[in-house]
Amino acid sequence: MRYLTLVFVLLLSISWATSYLTQETFMQCMATQFGPYTKFVEIIYASNSSSYSYLLQSSQQNPRWLNSTTPKSLLIITPFQESEIQAAILCSKKYGLQIRVRSVGHDYEGLSYLYKTPFILVDLINLRTNEINLEDETAWVHIAKKNEIHEFPAGICPSVRVGGHFSGSSFGTLLRKYGLAADNVLDAYVINVNGEIVDREAMGEDLFWAIRGGGGASFGIILSWKIKLVRVPPRVTAFTIRKTLEQGATKLVSKWQHIADKQHEDLFIRVIIQDVGNGTQKTKGDPLEVLLDRTLHKSFFKAKSDFVKEPISDIGLEGVWDRFLKEDMVFMIMDPYGGRMNKIAESETPFPHRKGNLYNLQYLVKWEVNSIRASNKHVHWIRMLYKYMKPYVSRYPRSTYLNYRDLDLGTNKEGSMSYSEARVWGVKYFKGNFKRLAHVKSNVDPNNFFRNEQSIPLLPEY
Repeated sequence: MRYLTLVFVLLLSISWATSYLTQETFMQCMATQFGPYTKFVEIIYASNSSSYSYLLQSSQQNPRWLNSTTPKSLLIITPFQESEIQAAILCSKKYGLQIRVRSVGHDYEGLSYLYKTPFILVDLINLRTNEINLEDETAWVHIAKKNEIHEFPAGICPSVRVGGHFSGSSFGTLLRKYGLAADNVLDAYVINVNGEIVDREAMGEDLFWAIRGGGGASFGIILSWKIKLVRVPPRVTAFTIRKTLEQGATKLVSKWQHIADKQHEDLFIRVIIQDVGNGTQKTKGDPLEVLLDRTLHKSFFKAKSDFVKEPISDIGLEGVWDRFLKEDMVFMIMDPYGGRMNKIAESETPFPHRKGNLYNLQYLVKWEVNSIRASNKHVHWIRMLYKYMKPYVSRYPRSTYLNYRDLDLGTNKEGSMSYSEARVWGVKYFKGNFKRLAHVKSNVDPNNFFRNEQSIPLLPEY
């Protein structure tokens, strides 16, 4: 037993020494790459830094991953300028490290800040500049307080920031009028695998297509987006109906399913059925500054999603409510489609869930005290609910939404990512667009540097 303990301590010491050497050599590499106006001291945080834990946890929207045994990043880099990101990419490649990029940490499965192999976390928290041109109704976002006429069809959840809005195809109350966030992007600046900054013309239409809904983290690091501002009609009406099980949920949903997608495109009515709990959505009357609040109430959670093409029967809904009663804090959120979504082709962007969907359906279970036992219990519950819903939702494939990330669908194997294996989960997010995404990936990142558990894979011939 003593020998085993000695071996364990020796291995632990070697691990710490290797980690320390990696941090030191990486920081030296960064120093040689920086331009003359770098903020070197202010942007690089080693794991032994007093600020490291705060930075790692501050924007994690799902604290379920705080106690994860999956290794955290060797360094956190919070760049202020493009050259610092370019240096991080070049140095990571030089030392065989991976990069994870975090816009705000909204990713449901924590992919932006957890990884099984050594990696560097690039947190884009300091890139916040906006350039708004009301004459041509466009904006560069690195908008809310300019006037009350121009708006952008962004998402509903306030914890989603720029990266998730555009690369993940966020949708919100203007969905039925103007489509997705990704449908209104005109240009972008991306740092590619070679450390080069490219715009739409330089990157080409294939990559520009891929990053607007295919998940930007598979292709590079996106610096900024040029978006088309839209005019908000004076009669747009968007509101949420919240119901508990005791308030006639079946009757409400049954009626809503038959009319929600058929209403005028200026009307957006979402339904949230909840057992107990509280939400974090911005409500009417809240100041715009609430959208910048990174300390919104957070709960441990697991989520899944579906698309519904035919109204769910009353019997089917009653079965959902029966399962709700076995949990303490659960939600089912229904966002209507129709309108503009029926007019855009599935291949226009990587997001294919357009015509024929009545609504998007998200299931969410939350809990306040985390432990392995508690987590397993709640995750098992939502998996069983998801299994129950199979007859009532889309099929061939059973589709789901990328921004409601779900690793239960499948994951890439580190070091041996197979297109055929990835296709199992890929077609659920992207349907027929998945192969085109893999083709773009193979062309722009042939060595698969930008990767994660559900990144776009390379095609076999590459």
